[in-house]
Amino acid sequence: MANEKVIQAKQDAVNVVAAKLQNSITTVVADYRGLNVAQVTELRKQLREAGVEFQVLKNTLLRRATAAAELTELDEILTGPTAIAFSTTDVVAPAKILNDFAKKNDALKLKGGVVEGKVIDADQIKALAELPSRDGLLSMLLSVLQAPMRNFALAVKAVAEKEEQSA
Repeated sequence: MANEKVIQAKQDAVNVVAAKLQNSITTVVADYRGLNVAQVTELRKQLREAGVEFQVLKNTLLRRATAAAELTELDEILTGPTAIAFSTTDVVAPAKILNDFAKKNDALKLKGGVVEGKVIDADQIKALAELPSRDGLLSMLLSVLQAPMRNFALAVKAVAEKEEQSA
């Protein structure tokens, strides 16, 4: 009886992690070996503020979850101590936060992850982390869209001033 409860609890945990893998926009897998409690607490705080869920999970549980989520390509990086960050709102946030933290703390190593259902390696995670945030990209787009209107307004103003001077 107790054994059935334990098995069911483990199966439920696998299902929860598999759902997170399927529902997250970005998932980043990292090796946290060598980080002390204060460093892990700081990392968790930064991720929580960005709306990213961070968990330390057993590799066997993760392998079963990747099989359920049909992401078995991740299995090859699931070695050693594994921490995983799930984001359902921002594609860049978990990669950026973990990459910046890894630059300051050599103990944290990025292993790889999943972006919009596609498994990527550590180098691609780092490249993603170098992208501007969503807000930064939107402001760049807005500035590009405003430039022609601003230039047109300046040209009209210059024509109007020239007409005033000649009149």
